[in-house]
Amino acid sequence: TQNAQPALMAVSMAVMAVLEQDFSITVAGKTDYVAGHSLGEYSALAAAGTFSIADTARLLRIRGEAMQAATPVGTGAMAALLGLDFEAAMKVAEEAAQGDVCQAANDNAPGQVVVSGSKAAVERAVDIAKAHGARRAMLLPVSAPFHCALMQPAADVMAAALADVDMSAPAVPLVANVVASAVSDAGQIRDNLVAQVTGTVRWRESVAWMIDNGVTGFVEVGAGKVLTGMAKRMAPDATCMATMSVADIEAVAQHLNT
Repeated sequence: TQNAQPALMAVSMAVMAVLEQDFSITVAGKTDYVAGHSLGEYSALAAAGTFSIADTARLLRIRGEAMQAATPVGTGAMAALLGLDFEAAMKVAEEAAQGDVCQAANDNAPGQVVVSGSKAAVERAVDIAKAHGARRAMLLPVSAPFHCALMQPAADVMAAALADVDMSAPAVPLVANVVASAVSDAGQIRDNLVAQVTGTVRWRESVAWMIDNGVTGFVEVGAGKVLTGMAKRMAPDATCMATMSVADIEAVAQHLNT
């Protein structure tokens, strides 16, 4: 994960560079908000000018190493619970904990929640979720139990790393994972990034907040299209676009420049 996190950010920033250099598209000129899922929040902040690209890469390498080192390999796990709403998933996690750590880590979309924690507790959550009517519940192939209390050592490392880096207010507000609303103050962004390491990624609420605040289009900048699919489910009338190919990037540029 210490290699994957900076690499994913680099892909996003490469796409942003193409949009700016070839099509004169900037975050400040074309967007009302930026947002990113988990490590994507750092990419969003780099695109909005809060961090330099070099600092973002360094922070993400530190973040990846710290998250990997926070728990011994094989002691934690994550599982996707499909077909349960967030409140039901939280109840499943609470019932599964039994003195261990088990938390709702990602509230991705309606009926799509990921839980994280101690391996035994997450395995219990898979069985409990099925008993509570989940359509599917399965362990995920991850290297560590992200976004739960077991990541506290990594949060401490990130607090120190973020205290030592230059931060500017973003060109447009960031809709932050842990508060699911817009933030522009650099100090608050720093605090939220630390909280994000052990906190829930409130992505469903973040997208809902943007829709409620007038957003009618979403562009996923980077290596995937999972967030585009989630946005389409939650905002069927919105324009949702990804940037996975040259043709995609050209289509996004044409859309944003018309």
